[in-house]
Amino acid sequence: MTLTSWARRFIYYPDDRVPPPDPPGGLGSGVTLHPVGGPDLTAWYLPGKGSTVAILCNGNAGNRADRLPLSAGLQRRGLGVLSLDYRGYGGNPGEPQEEGLIADAAAAAAHLAGLPEAGRVVYFGESLGAAVLVGLAEQRPPDALVLRSPFTSLLDVARAHLPLIPPGIIDDRWASLDRIRGITAPVLVMAGTADRVVPYRQSVRLFEEAPGPKRLVTFEGADHNDPVLAFGARLLDETTRFLADTIGFEPAH
Repeated sequence: MTLTSWARRFIYYPDDRVPPPDPPGGLGSGVTLHPVGGPDLTAWYLPGKGSTVAILCNGNAGNRADRLPLSAGLQRRGLGVLSLDYRGYGGNPGEPQEEGLIADAAAAAAHLAGLPEAGRVVYFGESLGAAVLVGLAEQRPPDALVLRSPFTSLLDVARAHLPLIPPGIIDDRWASLDRIRGITAPVLVMAGTADRVVPYRQSVRLFEEAPGPKRLVTFEGADHNDPVLAFGARLLDETTRFLADTIGFEPAH
């Protein structure tokens, strides 16, 4: 195995388990996304109670079925949710890489543009998904950007685990710190102080560089995949409160 292929395996953990065609429990329906230059992708759409819809992008492992507690929780609070799987994930064809994953998220945004109920579009990204949506926001600004456990760049997060890793061993840079400086949409950053995957200080650094309206929510003692940070009530409440304060979202009660 080459150093480059090893590095790619460190970044992406494609999950080829195939979720059901539709979300369980009648929460929504399956949809097909059409990325420019890429394979068609399967996704779930959970309708909300108003005109605000979130694109939900996962981290580097799992699939949309694993994120159902989060997408369903956001739906209960009134948000519509388009929960997608990237190429190579959730039974979708293709191989994950930076340009392709951003194109996958762009296909989700294009799909929402065709829905009459999607008046305001929010991007909600977890970890790697935060980097995906920061990349999309640079090209296609959202009404608001919610980042859970975001990192500053791929090299920064890699060196948090392997300090001597050389730059340039993989083309994917995921340079979120550089990109966030040009994004003026409201930004919510949520992160745990005990995160062993993405250091808390990186999430704070990204927050500090965001130029628009912003809010940092800290989860003391929370690790990367702890339920409180993945789909807990506080995370859901902080998200809807931020959207209410910045873009006029009206949470369901």
